[in-house]
Amino acid sequence: MTESTLPQLVERNARQWPDRVAIREKDRGIWQQWTWTDYRREVKELALGLVALGFQPGDKLAILSDNRPQAYWAMVAAQAARGTPVPLYQDSIARELQFVIDHSDATIVLAEDQEQVDKVLDLQDSLPKVRRVIYEDPKGLRHYTAPILTSFVKVQELGRKHATERPGLYDELVGAGRSEDIALISYTSGTTGAPKGAMVTHANLAAAIAGMQQVEPYRPTDETLAYLPPAWIGDTFWSLAASLVIGFTVNCPERPETVQENIKEIGPHFLVAPPRIWENLVSQIQVKMEDASRVKRWVYRRFMPVGEEVARRRMEGQPLSLRLRLLHALGEFFVFGPLRDHLGFRRNRSAYTGGAPLGPEIFLFFRALGINLKQVYGQTEISGVSCIQRDGDVAVGTVGRPFPNVELQITERGEVLARSPMVFAGYYKNPEATRETVRDGWLHSGDAAFIDQRGHLVVIDRAKDVTALADGTTFAPQYIENKLKFSPYIKEAVATGQNRPFVAAMVNIDMENVGKWAERNRIAYTTYADLAQKPPVYDLIGREVERVNRDLPEATRIRCYVLLHKELDPDDEEITRTRKVRRAFVAKKYADIIEALFSEAAEVPVTMVITYQDGRQATLETKLAIRTVGEVPLPKAA
Repeated sequence: MTESTLPQLVERNARQWPDRVAIREKDRGIWQQWTWTDYRREVKELALGLVALGFQPGDKLAILSDNRPQAYWAMVAAQAARGTPVPLYQDSIARELQFVIDHSDATIVLAEDQEQVDKVLDLQDSLPKVRRVIYEDPKGLRHYTAPILTSFVKVQELGRKHATERPGLYDELVGAGRSEDIALISYTSGTTGAPKGAMVTHANLAAAIAGMQQVEPYRPTDETLAYLPPAWIGDTFWSLAASLVIGFTVNCPERPETVQENIKEIGPHFLVAPPRIWENLVSQIQVKMEDASRVKRWVYRRFMPVGEEVARRRMEGQPLSLRLRLLHALGEFFVFGPLRDHLGFRRNRSAYTGGAPLGPEIFLFFRALGINLKQVYGQTEISGVSCIQRDGDVAVGTVGRPFPNVELQITERGEVLARSPMVFAGYYKNPEATRETVRDGWLHSGDAAFIDQRGHLVVIDRAKDVTALADGTTFAPQYIENKLKFSPYIKEAVATGQNRPFVAAMVNIDMENVGKWAERNRIAYTTYADLAQKPPVYDLIGREVERVNRDLPEATRIRCYVLLHKELDPDDEEITRTRKVRRAFVAKKYADIIEALFSEAAEVPVTMVITYQDGRQATLETKLAIRTVGEVPLPKAA
């Protein structure tokens, strides 16, 4: 049988590597593991259990879970039963879950634990299509009596019983799968409105992995860590599709809080992370070095510039002098090697960043440590990844070149178009949006970019977000924001200035790092809002803004800034679950603050309603200081 679907690949792997470890999970301090034979058994029992519950071909299984083996088995089991999995963001609030579960027509929901079960049960009246809720972890659910509830173990018991009654059913279902079948519905982050359900086929995923393998050779003996949300297409790409196609081992962390510790234990051969993770790692290292001994700080500050210079020269293809090679060898012994080991990258061959642009300073930082960090680019609509930087052909600020099976075009307006067998089948129940996104076989990405002299794609920003000042000077807000977030003291930033005389910024401080800085400097504070409005904190962020301004053209430098009284939060719809700013929403919600930034005001009063995850709301009233940056001159048009 030709393996053209993910369940068929599980069958192949169980035959080819029956005793090789397919997946692990750390539970109560011990790594539990399942071979490919175990993987197949778990999938088969669950698939037949779903069938016994009335799951029909074409039905949808919503999955609300952290990275656990059961979540990945459930995705494959739904496919094996000729249905479609719909992974959900596990930190979604009620209205987000209600929309996706109802819009996808899910008939069964798989919920990880009591917290997720409670969310679904609270929404039961608004989810008329849901017939069953399956829970994985029974802790705290002993006294729940809702008839809609069934345990994961019970469903597998039903599957084993069904297998004895109809012994050939599972093989029949799996064998009937076709490459053009929908493998999953992956909902977009919804930066401009309600999320859309992208229908990705088995053929799309197979083409994506084939394209990656042509430039990034993986091995069945490789290991990686699955810790990013299963609802994100990037996790589907590596932790599910690539694992089944290639046969490498996927490791699931004990808890989200133990990811860094688990990375050190596993030492993954490759790892993918969004920019926020890399930014956090840089912040952690920089803060720890501030607390280190004087000798360690001196060694770090002496050799990091050497590592960055070597990384820059290697990327530009320039030779290294004997002095630079000797200094780099010392830096490898004293700084780079120990830091890689501390971060868990001792066996790492490749590390990737994607989902949003990564600031050049952060990118160069990891290259300086000897970590083979590369930028990838893609969308849900093209199965996750379509461009990557090749080994030996890495450049700061680019996303590399497309896979061999991807054709790119840049329109006159600068929008990226792609044509490939990886392009999705369309949006679920939204033919109008599908026609707008895919025209004549070309995927319209909505990203503004250009191709440089080396043939690398350089993504500037979302096309709709590239804007202009009052004098016509164009600028990309995301580029400025990424440079700000290189600071260990800045967690999030929003640059604004459309049709204004200059650029201004709203900044979220990093509570943990700024809090430690405040403690070292004996600055007392109570809450996030209190800390953010301390004059010394404004001075601290001001120095970071001035650093960013030195690298910006004069006309697009940040003229003034304000430190927000709260973090931008997905629960308040200000950013998406993948931490992309919902610019239109933020511009409307913070209109008074933005107006004050472009006035002569020294402060602005705010009254904000904050929504917590459980639906409770709180009202906050305060005044935010507005600070002008150094001696940055206003553009002449002002």
